Amino acid sequence: MNLRDHSGEKRRIERKRVPFPAQVTDVISGRMIGYVGNLSSNGMLLISAQTPRSEALFQIRLPLPEPGQELGASSLIEVGIQEQWHDHAASPGQVWAGYRIVAISDTDAERLHSWLDKN
Repeated sequence: MNLRDHSGEKRRIERKRVPFPAQVTDVISGRMIGYVGNLSSNGMLLISAQTPRSEALFQIRLPLPEPGQELGASSLIEVGIQEQWHDHAASPGQVWAGYRIVAISDTDAERLHSWLDKN
C-alpha cells in the first residue's frame, strides 16, 4: 500500500467517468495493465490487479472512440503516464492507482480534449 496521503487531494481539472470498458495496454510489454476508471486532460485512475511501483512510468494505449463510434483499432490513443498514488480497492484483488499524463502527441491530446468536452 502506498503511504502517500491522497485523501485530501484537490484536482484542478474534473475527471470524467469512462462509460465503456477501456482496457489499458502497456506499449512496451504488450500486456494489459488495467482499466480506466476516470480520465481528465492531465490524468487518470486505473483499476488493475497488480500494484504499480511508486512513480512508475508507462507508455500506454487506451481506447477513446469518437462519440457515436464503436471501439476499434482506430480509436486508440497513446499516452505516457506516471504513477502518483495507489491503494487497495474495496473489491478483493483490485488496486486503484492515480496517474499523471506526462507525454501525449498533439493529435492524441486533441482527441482526448474532444472526448472530454463531449462526455
